[in-house]
Amino acid sequence: MEENRTFRDRYMAGETDFEEIFSLTGKWNFSDDTRTLREFLGLTPEEEDVWISESDEALEDLMEKEKNTRILFVDLDGTLLNDKKEITEKNRRAVDDALARGHKIVITTGRPTVSARRLSRELGLVKDGCFAIAYNGGEIYDLYREKSVYRRTIPLEYVKKVFEEAKKRGLHCQTYNDENILIEKETEEVKRYQKMTNVTAVVVPDVIEALKGREPVKLIVMDYEDHNKLVAFEEETKEWADGKLDRIFSCAAYLEHVAPGVSKGSAMSILCEKLGIPMCNTIAAGDAPNDVSMIEAAAVGVVMQNAPEDIKSCGDYVTEADNNHDGIAEVIERFM
Repeated sequence: MEENRTFRDRYMAGETDFEEIFSLTGKWNFSDDTRTLREFLGLTPEEEDVWISESDEALEDLMEKEKNTRILFVDLDGTLLNDKKEITEKNRRAVDDALARGHKIVITTGRPTVSARRLSRELGLVKDGCFAIAYNGGEIYDLYREKSVYRRTIPLEYVKKVFEEAKKRGLHCQTYNDENILIEKETEEVKRYQKMTNVTAVVVPDVIEALKGREPVKLIVMDYEDHNKLVAFEEETKEWADGKLDRIFSCAAYLEHVAPGVSKGSAMSILCEKLGIPMCNTIAAGDAPNDVSMIEAAAVGVVMQNAPEDIKSCGDYVTEADNNHDGIAEVIERFM
């Protein structure tokens, strides 16, 4: 509703000029509003600090810069990376150029944070303005400052239940601590997964004990040979899981389990709020079912040319180039 939109909302959308802040401040001074002035105006803590410690002009300069900042949320496999799991030289140059112009680049992946961090270093995506959304939205990590800025976990009792149900059906199940994949039995699935993510799996007698009281962000139940076994597992555990966990297929072989409400799309909104970037300045690019939430949430939702046809219908724009031919450079040149 219009009355709930703050000065900052309207300024970032280009619907008002900076001078309105002064009349609104006067209105707040003579009102009974219980909110702080920052809350009343919708300013971020950083903006309030600049306003107090510097000047009106400094705040206006900061907000103008923020208004023009674009943020690109980009999937890794099949999107930023080619089929050899490499970033093409043209994609790399386009990303570097966007960062140099003050924009933000956020790699979004189902991979664990440790894998996203390692890959980001290899790709050179550790500059100011680089972030990672890992675990399909379960954790947000500042790659430049090397710190987690958001983390949503799964209760240990739910972890135990999923492992037990997967074991009954002969399905591989895994979770994570900060550095490793945790499994109770080595399987062909985890061997393939280790090779792809460059994260070491550790076999433990009891995953719950190995977690040492620290709740994980994600579980995966896997089967590379028979997708229908995963579909049956999802259906047979649906009554128990409803309201406790959200599940999604990131590919035919992976049934991902995260806390309710966790998705790439929800993490996108959380990071934008933390950075003070309006949602109207968001772009998201992906190619798989677990990318749909962010593609639909973004102001500009981009689907890669190599994506399945049903995913292409979810976006605002489909790239002309695929992930092997600089598709992300095309996105940056067109929208940033």
